[in-house]
Amino acid sequence: MSPAATLAAAATTGPGFLSPTGVEIAFVLVGLATLGAALVTVTTKQLVHAALWLVVALGGIAVEYLLLTAEFIAWVQVLIYLGSVVVLLLFGLMLTKAPIGRSPDADSGNRWIALGVAVVAAVSLVWVVVDAFRTTRIDLDGPVQGSTKVSGEILFQHWVLPFEALSVLLLAALIGAIVLSRRTDPAEDAEDADASDKGQR
Repeated sequence: MSPAATLAAAATTGPGFLSPTGVEIAFVLVGLATLGAALVTVTTKQLVHAALWLVVALGGIAVEYLLLTAEFIAWVQVLIYLGSVVVLLLFGLMLTKAPIGRSPDADSGNRWIALGVAVVAAVSLVWVVVDAFRTTRIDLDGPVQGSTKVSGEILFQHWVLPFEALSVLLLAALIGAIVLSRRTDPAEDAEDADASDKGQR
Protein backbone atom coordinates (compact mmCIF):
# COMPACT_ATOMS: atom_id res chain seq x y z
CA MET A 1 0.00 0.00 0.00
CA SER A 2 1.34 3.41 -0.99
CA PRO A 3 1.89 6.21 1.58
CA ALA A 4 -0.93 8.21 0.00
CA ALA A 5 -3.34 5.32 0.41
CA THR A 6 -2.23 4.89 4.02
CA LEU A 7 -2.89 8.57 4.78
CA ALA A 8 -6.28 8.38 3.07
CA ALA A 9 -7.24 5.32 5.12
CA ALA A 10 -6.14 7.05 8.32
CA ALA A 11 -8.20 10.11 7.41
CA THR A 12 -11.33 8.05 6.82
CA THR A 13 -11.03 6.17 10.12
CA GLY A 14 -11.13 9.40 12.11
CA PRO A 15 -8.79 10.81 14.75
CA GLY A 16 -6.83 8.42 16.90
CA PHE A 17 -5.34 8.64 20.37
CA LEU A 18 -2.35 10.62 19.09
CA SER A 19 -4.53 13.30 17.47
CA PRO A 20 -7.30 14.10 19.97
CA THR A 21 -10.00 16.61 19.19
CA GLY A 22 -10.93 19.59 21.32
CA VAL A 23 -13.90 17.74 22.78
CA GLU A 24 -11.71 14.82 23.80
CA ILE A 25 -9.18 17.14 25.46
CA ALA A 26 -12.00 18.89 27.34
CA PHE A 27 -13.37 15.48 28.37
CA VAL A 28 -10.02 14.49 29.89
CA LEU A 29 -9.57 17.82 31.68
CA VAL A 30 -13.08 17.77 33.15
CA GLY A 31 -12.54 14.14 34.15
CA LEU A 32 -9.36 15.04 36.04
CA ALA A 33 -11.14 17.90 37.81
CA THR A 34 -14.01 15.57 38.72
CA LEU A 35 -11.56 12.98 40.05
CA GLY A 36 -9.84 15.62 42.16
CA ALA A 37 -13.16 16.78 43.62
CA ALA A 38 -14.10 13.18 44.40
CA LEU A 39 -10.78 12.63 46.19
CA VAL A 40 -11.29 15.76 48.30
CA THR A 41 -14.82 14.57 49.08
CA VAL A 42 -13.62 11.33 50.66
CA THR A 43 -10.51 12.74 52.35
CA THR A 44 -11.74 15.96 53.98
CA LYS A 45 -12.63 15.90 57.66
CA GLN A 46 -15.30 18.59 57.34
CA LEU A 47 -18.63 16.96 56.56
CA VAL A 48 -20.24 20.06 55.07
CA HIS A 49 -17.22 20.63 52.82
CA ALA A 50 -17.43 16.98 51.74
CA ALA A 51 -21.05 17.50 50.66
CA LEU A 52 -20.12 20.67 48.74
CA TRP A 53 -17.21 18.97 46.98
CA LEU A 54 -19.62 16.19 46.09
CA VAL A 55 -21.64 18.85 44.26
CA VAL A 56 -18.54 19.67 42.20
CA ALA A 57 -17.90 16.00 41.42
CA LEU A 58 -21.47 15.32 40.34
CA GLY A 59 -21.51 18.52 38.30
CA GLY A 60 -18.35 17.38 36.53
CA ILE A 61 -20.05 14.11 35.62
CA ALA A 62 -22.96 16.10 34.15
CA VAL A 63 -20.48 18.06 32.02
CA GLU A 64 -18.97 14.78 30.83
CA TYR A 65 -22.41 13.64 29.69
CA LEU A 66 -22.84 16.90 27.80
CA LEU A 67 -19.52 16.36 26.04
CA LEU A 68 -20.73 12.88 25.03
CA THR A 69 -23.86 14.45 23.44
CA ALA A 70 -26.13 12.87 26.08
CA GLU A 71 -27.98 16.03 27.03
CA PHE A 72 -30.97 14.27 28.60
CA ILE A 73 -28.77 12.17 30.91
CA ALA A 74 -26.79 15.29 31.82
CA TRP A 75 -29.88 17.19 32.92
CA VAL A 76 -31.18 14.14 34.79
CA GLN A 77 -27.83 14.09 36.58
CA VAL A 78 -28.27 17.75 37.54
CA LEU A 79 -31.92 17.48 38.59
CA ILE A 80 -31.75 14.19 40.52
CA TYR A 81 -28.26 14.08 41.98
CA LEU A 82 -27.44 17.77 42.39
CA GLY A 83 -31.02 18.81 43.10
CA SER A 84 -32.15 15.90 45.27
CA VAL A 85 -29.38 13.66 46.57
CA VAL A 86 -27.05 16.43 47.71
CA VAL A 87 -29.95 18.34 49.29
CA LEU A 88 -30.92 15.11 51.08
CA LEU A 89 -27.36 14.71 52.36
CA LEU A 90 -27.23 18.29 53.62
CA PHE A 91 -30.67 17.85 55.20
CA GLY A 92 -29.43 14.72 56.96
CA LEU A 93 -26.32 16.52 58.19
CA MET A 94 -28.42 19.31 59.62
CA LEU A 95 -30.84 16.89 61.28
CA THR A 96 -28.04 14.92 62.92
CA LYS A 97 -26.40 18.15 64.15
CA ALA A 98 -23.15 17.42 62.34
CA PRO A 99 -20.23 19.68 63.32
CA ILE A 100 -19.54 22.57 60.96
CA GLY A 101 -15.76 22.59 61.42
CA ARG A 102 -13.19 19.80 61.37
CA SER A 103 -14.48 16.55 62.84
CA PRO A 104 -11.86 14.09 64.15
CA ASP A 105 -14.56 11.40 64.18
CA ALA A 106 -14.73 11.55 60.36
CA ASP A 107 -11.60 9.36 60.12
CA SER A 108 -12.41 5.77 61.08
CA GLY A 109 -8.85 4.48 60.70
CA ASN A 110 -9.75 2.22 57.77
CA ARG A 111 -8.31 4.59 55.17
CA TRP A 112 -5.91 2.05 53.61
CA ILE A 113 -8.56 -0.64 53.40
CA ALA A 114 -10.95 1.81 51.76
CA LEU A 115 -8.19 2.88 49.34
CA GLY A 116 -7.53 -0.74 48.37
CA VAL A 117 -11.22 -1.42 47.79
CA ALA A 118 -11.51 1.77 45.72
CA VAL A 119 -8.52 0.85 43.55
CA VAL A 120 -9.82 -2.67 42.93
CA ALA A 121 -13.30 -1.34 42.09
CA ALA A 122 -11.87 1.32 39.75
CA VAL A 123 -9.64 -1.16 37.91
CA SER A 124 -12.50 -3.64 37.55
CA LEU A 125 -14.87 -0.95 36.26
CA VAL A 126 -12.34 0.40 33.75
CA TRP A 127 -11.57 -3.12 32.52
CA VAL A 128 -15.26 -3.98 32.05
CA VAL A 129 -16.03 -0.72 30.23
CA VAL A 130 -12.97 -0.92 27.96
CA ASP A 131 -13.65 -4.57 27.16
CA ALA A 132 -17.31 -3.90 26.39
CA PHE A 133 -16.79 -0.78 24.24
CA ARG A 134 -13.37 -1.51 22.75
CA THR A 135 -14.46 -0.97 19.14
CA THR A 136 -17.27 1.53 19.79
CA ARG A 137 -16.82 5.19 18.88
CA ILE A 138 -19.27 8.02 19.48
CA ASP A 139 -19.79 10.46 16.64
CA LEU A 140 -19.72 13.72 18.57
CA ASP A 141 -20.54 15.71 15.44
CA GLY A 142 -23.55 13.55 14.56
CA PRO A 143 -27.06 13.40 16.01
CA VAL A 144 -27.66 13.26 19.74
CA GLN A 145 -27.14 9.76 21.12
CA GLY A 146 -28.73 10.13 24.56
CA SER A 147 -32.17 11.24 23.44
CA THR A 148 -35.21 11.14 25.69
CA LYS A 149 -36.83 8.31 23.71
CA VAL A 150 -33.81 6.00 23.81
CA SER A 151 -32.99 6.73 27.46
CA GLY A 152 -36.62 6.29 28.54
CA GLU A 153 -36.94 2.94 26.79
CA ILE A 154 -33.74 1.62 28.36
CA LEU A 155 -34.60 2.99 31.82
CA PHE A 156 -38.16 1.67 32.06
CA GLN A 157 -37.46 -1.65 30.34
CA HIS A 158 -34.18 -2.78 31.89
CA TRP A 159 -33.43 -0.56 34.91
CA VAL A 160 -36.77 -0.21 36.71
CA LEU A 161 -35.86 -2.35 39.74
CA PRO A 162 -32.44 -0.70 40.40
CA PHE A 163 -34.09 2.72 40.05
CA GLU A 164 -36.78 1.84 42.60
CA ALA A 165 -34.21 0.25 44.91
CA LEU A 166 -32.24 3.48 44.87
CA SER A 167 -35.34 5.48 45.79
CA VAL A 168 -36.03 3.14 48.74
CA LEU A 169 -32.40 3.49 49.84
CA LEU A 170 -32.65 7.28 49.83
CA LEU A 171 -35.91 7.10 51.80
CA ALA A 172 -34.25 4.83 54.36
CA ALA A 173 -31.36 7.28 54.69
CA LEU A 174 -33.76 10.15 55.35
CA ILE A 175 -35.69 8.13 57.94
CA GLY A 176 -32.40 7.16 59.61
CA ALA A 177 -31.35 10.81 59.80
CA ILE A 178 -34.67 11.73 61.43
CA VAL A 179 -34.34 8.90 63.97
CA LEU A 180 -30.78 9.90 64.84
CA SER A 181 -31.79 13.53 65.23
CA ARG A 182 -34.48 12.61 67.80
CA ARG A 183 -32.04 10.72 70.00
CA THR A 184 -30.74 12.62 73.00
CA ASP A 185 -27.75 12.04 75.23
CA PRO A 186 -28.63 10.83 78.79
CA ALA A 187 -26.33 13.52 80.18
CA GLU A 188 -28.27 16.17 78.27
CA ASP A 189 -31.53 14.72 79.61
CA ALA A 190 -30.17 14.96 83.16
CA GLU A 191 -29.08 18.57 82.61
CA ASP A 192 -32.49 19.45 81.19
CA ALA A 193 -34.20 17.82 84.15
CA ASP A 194 -32.02 19.73 86.61
CA ALA A 195 -32.69 22.97 84.78
CA SER A 196 -36.44 22.34 84.86
CA ASP A 197 -36.34 21.54 88.60
CA LYS A 198 -34.44 24.75 89.32
CA GLY A 199 -36.94 26.68 87.25
CA GLN A 200 -39.84 25.24 89.19
CA ARG A 201 -38.23 26.16 92.48
